Order: sequence, then structure tokens, then C-alpha cells
Amino acid sequence: MQALVIGASRGLGLVLTHELARRGWDVIATTRGDLHPDGRVEVESLEMTSPSQLAALRSRLTGRKLDLLFVNAAIDRGDLPISEVPTDMFTEVMVTNALSPLRALETLRDLVVPGGTVAVMSSGQGSVSLNTEDGYELYKASKAALNQLMRSYATRHAEDGHTKLLIDPGHNQTRLGGPDAPLSPQETIPAVVDVLEAQAGIPGLRFLDRHGETVPW
Repeated sequence: MQALVIGASRGLGLVLTHELARRGWDVIATTRGDLHPDGRVEVESLEMTSPSQLAALRSRLTGRKLDLLFVNAAIDRGDLPISEVPTDMFTEVMVTNALSPLRALETLRDLVVPGGTVAVMSSGQGSVSLNTEDGYELYKASKAALNQLMRSYATRHAEDGHTKLLIDPGHNQTRLGGPDAPLSPQETIPAVVDVLEAQAGIPGLRFLDRHGETVPW
């Protein structure tokens, strides 16, 4: 089984790469940093927000066949009310968290085999119906936009037979989640991979948490 993990420099993406490899997957992992090839892990350099770099990666992967394409990318620029968010900050977060993951899917989806899976790391923070507490308005908006764009993607490509997943991994101890988060990637990601493997071959779009439970839109 072959997987491509976009955004494996650190945190959830890095742990996901190693967990897939531990389970016998061959993994192509993209990074902006110093991840090194290791056994089943092959490394590609990518700045995901660059369309030209995405196109170059697609060219380098010509002829490869993927059972899983997983996009992991998110930034957070602090807890500001939307009235205080500068335009350039809004643009940066939306481009990184919503636009670029869908660009990656569109660029690379033809490498995914029939019956394969395309998945994106989302967040329960992107659930409109669960947004009942103050804070992190821009991050929440970016994840809601990601979810909506993924819904449009799934509608447009409804006949391709791919499993399409938005994954909410919970609040984890990463650079984004902070050191006081209740979960660690080492306990979360094995559960996420369980979900990926359980959902494989089931076409259509689902928004699921690390336990495989549906997250409300």
C-alpha cells in the first residue's frame, strides 16, 4: 500500500507518516524541513502554498499509484476577534488552511487508484453547529471553509469512487495545539489510521473524529 502525506515536517503529519510506515505502508512524505528517508519513508520537498511546487511534485510522481492521499496543513495566528484581524493575516490563514489543501487534492488526485482514499486533516473547530464558545475566530473560519470546499470537491468528483474524509484529530500537543492540549499525537494518530483503514473502499465524503464518529457540520 502506498500513501502520500502532504505536510509531514512535524506534529501530526510526522507521526502519521511513521505510523503508516510501522503498519507496512510505503509512504511518500512532503516536508519543508529536515525529515530524512527512513525504511519505508520517501521524502519530497514541498511548500504546499506554492502552485508551481505542487505541479513540480505531481510531475516527479508521474507513474506512481496511491492508495491514500492525506493532506495535513494548518496555521494559527492567535486568538483575535475578527474585527482585529489584519487583511494579510486573514489571507495567509485562509490560503494555508483552506485553499492550498484543495489545490493539493486537485493536483494529485489522479494518482489515487480506484477505491483509494483522499483525506484532509480538519478540526472540530470547523464545525459551525459546535461553535458555541468564544475564541480563535479566524482559525475556526478557515477550517469551516476547508470543510465547505471539501464538500464542493466531493460533489464535483462524486463519480470517481474515492473515499473522501475530513478528519478531526482532537486537541493535540503540537506547535498549533500548544503544550497543554489534552491529547498527544502518539495516542491520537494510531486511532486516526484505524479510521483511515476502516473507511477505505467506502466511497463518498464523511467528516469523522479519531474514533470514527461523525462530526456535525
